[in-house]
Amino acid sequence: MNLSQLILGSSSVARKNILNEMGFEFQVMTADIDERSIRRKDPDELVMLLAEAKADAIMSRMNISDYQKEGDQPTLLITSDIVVVHEGIIREKPSSKEEARQFLKGYSGGHVSTVGGVVVTNLTTGKKLGSLDKAEVYFHDIPDEIIENLIDEGVVFRVAGGLLLEHPLVLPFVEAVVLVLVTV
Repeated sequence: MNLSQLILGSSSVARKNILNEMGFEFQVMTADIDERSIRRKDPDELVMLLAEAKADAIMSRMNISDYQKEGDQPTLLITSDIVVVHEGIIREKPSSKEEARQFLKGYSGGHVSTVGGVVVTNLTTGKKLGSLDKAEVYFHDIPDEIIENLIDEGVVFRVAGGLLLEHPLVLPFVEAVVLVLVTV
């Protein structure tokens, strides 16, 4: 059996692009969990819990013994989650045009924090390691026309906080991204 040595547990275009740009070959599997049913007030706890839940959901659909044969190369499963925190409130994917508009107008001329959690599971050994990353993102004023174009395009409904920093309509309005050191 020829099993993939790297599995991305996400349908995120941005995450796929990162692995592709780094030259990795990988398989994509999605968790299909109800993320809104998992709640925590602390964004650090929330993203780690969601990343772990995604790993568990994917692993529950796999025949793990296929990945634990002696002499096999390790297979790694990568799962993650990210939230945007604005004025102390966790923002996930907006559920309506009004909510997306409110989110994006709130970022205009201000700043947000992003909190990301990643869990890497070695399917061969069962060992899991997790890590957090954080950044502060500062914005110039974002014109209403740009906000409406983003909403009409629909991309804002597929990303945490309705925010895709690398989007060509958003990037010109990003003043600065400051990475925050996280120690575990």
